[in-house]
Amino acid sequence: MNIDSKNIVSFPSESTEDILTSVLREGARKLLAEAIEAEVSAYIDKNSSKIDKDGRRLVTRNGYHPAREIQSGIGPVEVKAPRVNDRRCDEKGERVRFSSSILPPYLRKTKSVAELVPWLYLKGVSTGDFSEALSALLGKGAKGFSASTVTRLKACWGKEFEEWSNRRLDDKHYVYWWADGIHFNIRLGENDRMCFLVILGATADGKKELVAVVPGYRESKMSWQEVLISLRDRGLKKGPQLAVGDGALGFWAAMEEVYPSSKQQTCWVHKTANVLDKLPKSKQSQAKSMIHNIYGAGTKKEATKAYKRFIEIFEAKYPRAVNSLRKYEDRLLSFYDFPAQHWTHIRTTNPIESTFATVRLRTKRTKGCGSTEATTHMVFKLIQNAQKNWRRLQGHRLLADVIDIKIKFVDGERSHAA
Repeated sequence: MNIDSKNIVSFPSESTEDILTSVLREGARKLLAEAIEAEVSAYIDKNSSKIDKDGRRLVTRNGYHPAREIQSGIGPVEVKAPRVNDRRCDEKGERVRFSSSILPPYLRKTKSVAELVPWLYLKGVSTGDFSEALSALLGKGAKGFSASTVTRLKACWGKEFEEWSNRRLDDKHYVYWWADGIHFNIRLGENDRMCFLVILGATADGKKELVAVVPGYRESKMSWQEVLISLRDRGLKKGPQLAVGDGALGFWAAMEEVYPSSKQQTCWVHKTANVLDKLPKSKQSQAKSMIHNIYGAGTKKEATKAYKRFIEIFEAKYPRAVNSLRKYEDRLLSFYDFPAQHWTHIRTTNPIESTFATVRLRTKRTKGCGSTEATTHMVFKLIQNAQKNWRRLQGHRLLADVIDIKIKFVDGERSHAA
């Protein structure tokens, strides 16, 4: 895949870029030098009272280390770090050495540049295009990102995924879950269609995080059961107060066996799409508005009334659409038993759908992913990066009440259980 302005970003003229970038780099170099000098001075001042038997200080300045370049978000920045001569010994008799918290001895690339690599990969840039892409983004001085370097990084992603997949969950408690099966095309291998079983969770403090992502080929009860049993065996003994899913029978059947106490909510986005698919286009606008009136009602009673109204209008002529709406009827209005502030979060599986929008764009550009392994690691890194920007749930302080068995919610409002 060739790099062009449509895939990455538009750049200013070379002369403008050169002037502006040089100013920014020079400012960054000066700020970095001042910060390191201040850090070294503070270290020496702190140990100024440490002297040897002849009254000489044990911690002193000793010139500078050789200059080196650090790859940053604005290109290479040259830095010359002060050298510290620390003649003290620790309890083991080994020399104490000063180590800068700002500039570690072997740092060559800043975190922002390291994070740029998976971002480019996920955006559809192949390994052979990395040097060109980084030169465009960071300047011609960008170094150290050859195709082989990227290949090694991808191997590290695989190791990270394996360690994450086997992590312990003893201290975790999720109030809400969003579960869905995400499908991708695979160009290599026996199976050309794969399905990721994905679970996102909301913790007791309202933060959303990835709970599970497992590659498979179908959303069967057995596949979901393996995912849930793995979570349970790694310490997640209790399921969420509410699980939100797309209506797949396999997930609900597995939940009832592994985490039977969790309440269940069908995703209204999936439900709406399934119902509309069974109606002629001339009726879809009316039906969509009526479905919105069901899950948008202020009380469960009003929602039930709107639900019956839909059936009354469409059942005679469009029984397939009505049967689709009736499917999993007992899970359609579960969200009314939770705080109204959370309804916008727990009526759909949108947290998963929005996260996977980028990875779907990448697979579309590359006409499918290369292999199951590559897709798995790509999906994992995508969610890992996206997770940093996920916002807390609205009304997250109410999650403590959701967990409290003495408190229940009726039509989104709190009331103490009898």
